[in-house]
Amino acid sequence: MEAAAQQILTVFFVLLVLAFTAAVGWMVFHAPIRRVAAWNQSLRGRFFPAQEYQRQILTRSFDYYRQLNFRDRLRFEQRVRQFLTDKEFISRGELPITDEVKTLVAACAVQLTFGLPPVNLRHFRKIILYPDAYYSTINDNYHQGEVNTAGVIVLSWKHFLQGYRDPSDSRNVGLHEMAHALLIENRTRYNGEYNFLDEKKLADFRAYADLEYQRMQAGKSQLLRDYAQTSPAEFFSVAVEVFFENPESMAVEAPRLYQSLQDLLGQDPRRMQFRRRPDIKGC
Repeated sequence: MEAAAQQILTVFFVLLVLAFTAAVGWMVFHAPIRRVAAWNQSLRGRFFPAQEYQRQILTRSFDYYRQLNFRDRLRFEQRVRQFLTDKEFISRGELPITDEVKTLVAACAVQLTFGLPPVNLRHFRKIILYPDAYYSTINDNYHQGEVNTAGVIVLSWKHFLQGYRDPSDSRNVGLHEMAHALLIENRTRYNGEYNFLDEKKLADFRAYADLEYQRMQAGKSQLLRDYAQTSPAEFFSVAVEVFFENPESMAVEAPRLYQSLQDLLGQDPRRMQFRRRPDIKGC
């Protein structure tokens, strides 16, 4: 009996030593690592001000953002935050306006303007979202999105998401409507963002757009869908969709048109290169 008791005490002592060793090891190695990780996260949040939930949404759901380097991600995050400061999101139907909805719509606008000086589309204070295509009494038809000069952007959330789920079909209703908003913003004088598009580069785009339009009319080009022939504004919006979703095809089939858009918007989606805009000090 005494031998058995002694053996139990020995085992207990060994287990106690192992538990103590493990606890010391955790305090020496694991706890400082966690503290350093928490400190790094706090430091990043303090100096690079995107909300963490926005960063998670962008990382999970926005491919354009995922392709950016670290410094450009910080600039992108800041622009998303700035875009949202003066926007009112309005739901039609049963669509909840969540942080994801706001962040992704803002990211779409930032994607288009990322190579330009900071442009927040200040004229457009209201963004109306429908769960699906909606009926318009203006032309008795169903719409997926629209922009009006009164300062309202309207989007079908279903079709907005579809535009990003297939990143190479040359159709993106978000980019399409933001491109309309961009041209209107460029002509709106009172909001401090007037005439930010370089006039010569805009004229160059229009000249090459006219050449591509003539090729489409002659049946010599299918780069852009037929809707681009509706008006110069629709041509620009459709061209923007292809520029971001099929840049290689545009660069090969209409190189001057592609170069004119690259110059006008200050970015090359093929290589994810941008005119450097130091939005954040040191970036």
